[in-house]
Amino acid sequence: MTRMVNCVKLGKQAEGLDRPTYPGDLGKRIYQNVSKEAWAAWVKQQTILINEYRLSPIEPKARKYLEEEMEKFFFSEEGTSLPQEFTPPSS
Repeated sequence: MTRMVNCVKLGKQAEGLDRPTYPGDLGKRIYQNVSKEAWAAWVKQQTILINEYRLSPIEPKARKYLEEEMEKFFFSEEGTSLPQEFTPPSS
C-alpha cells in the first residue's frame, strides 16, 4: 500500500517517500511531510546549487549550506531560489 502524506511543498495529498532520505530531525520532518514528487524537485534544485556554486558535499561548509537551502525549500515561505548565474539548458 502506498504511503500518502500531506505534502508541505505541493500543498496537497501525495505519495510519500519510501524511506527517510536525510538523517536527523530534518530527515524525520521531510519523511513525514514531503512527497516523492517534491523530493525529486529538491534533488534537481540541489544539483543546480552544487554545480553552479561548485560545492563539494563532503565539505562541512557545503553540507551546512545545502541543509539550510533544503529546509528553506520545504518549510519556509520564502523558499529557495536559483543562483543568479544559472541559465536553464535549452531544449
